[in-house]
Amino acid sequence: MKQVYEEDDTGEGPDGFFGMTAERMFSEVWSRQVLTVRERRLLLLGLLVGQGMDDMLERHLDTALRSGELSPAELREVVVFLTLYAGWPRASRLHAQVEELISRSAGV
Repeated sequence: MKQVYEEDDTGEGPDGFFGMTAERMFSEVWSRQVLTVRERRLLLLGLLVGQGMDDMLERHLDTALRSGELSPAELREVVVFLTLYAGWPRASRLHAQVEELISRSAGV
């Protein structure tokens, strides 16, 4: 989880549900060797845009930029690529998120 989100705070509740599901997701799925974390992140970004999951999308965009997995130019290219597949409204929101994130990370 730390590698994927660059943090390890699970915010676990009393029932342990998040910990139980997160353990499987991060120890078994994200750590497989066939795809890199970067490749998995790109797939997930497409899915999150397509499903309109903006909160989770913002978290993954931020982590991808902070970790160096994706550069500002690559994030912008993700926007261009997904525009034709996800549709204009979702791509427009993605574009705004990416540009705001890049501005914040550059200290602008």
